[in-house]
Amino acid sequence: MPQYPNRQFLDFEQPIKELYEQIDQTKKLADKNPKIDYNSTIQQLELSILDKRKEITAHLTPWQRVQLSRHPDRPYTFKYIEKMATNFVELFGDRNVKDDKAMIGGFGQLDGQTVMFVGQQKGINTKMRQQRNFGMANPEGYRKALRLMKLAEKFNKPIVTLIDTPGAFPGLEAEERGQGEAIARNIYEMIRLKVPVVCVIIGEGASGGALGIGVGDKVLMMENSWYSVISPENCSTILWRSWAKKEVAAEQLRLTAIDMKGFGLVDEIVPEPVGGAHWDYNESACILRKYIKTALSEIKDIPPGERVDQRIIKFGKMGFWDEIAEEV
Repeated sequence: MPQYPNRQFLDFEQPIKELYEQIDQTKKLADKNPKIDYNSTIQQLELSILDKRKEITAHLTPWQRVQLSRHPDRPYTFKYIEKMATNFVELFGDRNVKDDKAMIGGFGQLDGQTVMFVGQQKGINTKMRQQRNFGMANPEGYRKALRLMKLAEKFNKPIVTLIDTPGAFPGLEAEERGQGEAIARNIYEMIRLKVPVVCVIIGEGASGGALGIGVGDKVLMMENSWYSVISPENCSTILWRSWAKKEVAAEQLRLTAIDMKGFGLVDEIVPEPVGGAHWDYNESACILRKYIKTALSEIKDIPPGERVDQRIIKFGKMGFWDEIAEEV
């Protein structure tokens, strides 16, 4: 996990940065004056950092949660798999076009239980982000994900999907290769999978890019993630012809984990370490592993046919609508 001063801070995290700077200055004073004990001062500043993280997290706006979901230090799919699973073996390719680096997957063991992990990977630096296409999968990425899920079904292994994408890739070549069809096919097939499926939104859950691997028996959502048909920036651009209203759009879209739980679109909210998942990878992965194991244990003994029926009912009743009687 990156440590200060290499850590990056968002605008509303600046008070924490200032406390870290005070610690650095205190340590420099300690080096210059070895006879003076500065340990108590440093410990007090460290406690102040924890208090400040709690204070900031307690009053986050929807837009600030969107920012946290995109934090450059936030753990991505590979990091969660590394921290949660053992003996992970990555599998490649859709057996049709190519291997999409934005979508990753493979078998791993979750406390001794073999699980198929599938998820989007954004990349941890500029070069890797370009290679991973910033987590925006092409059609072959979704077909690769479906191939792996079908493989898990063949061997009767549960599936865990980790969702973190700003959306499916909107390029011309992606549309030419059937982006919409690939996502629709995944939704159709995931509804019918006979093995347990747990989906987790670990960061950004945008539009069809998220839905393409987002149909499961249990849908979990991390505390500082978001889930919506459109990003706040794009919503602002459509409605107000400018990104300037992105904060208003984030508020109106009702895209936070609390909103999604209230709407019945997700089953559980996974808490994060104080200040966000980017502050402690180990704790964040430990919490998530606990929730995933609980979800799997709740659905593992349900007969496959009944599990599919429950999944169909679960997603079929989502949403709100009114029927207006036709006037004669």
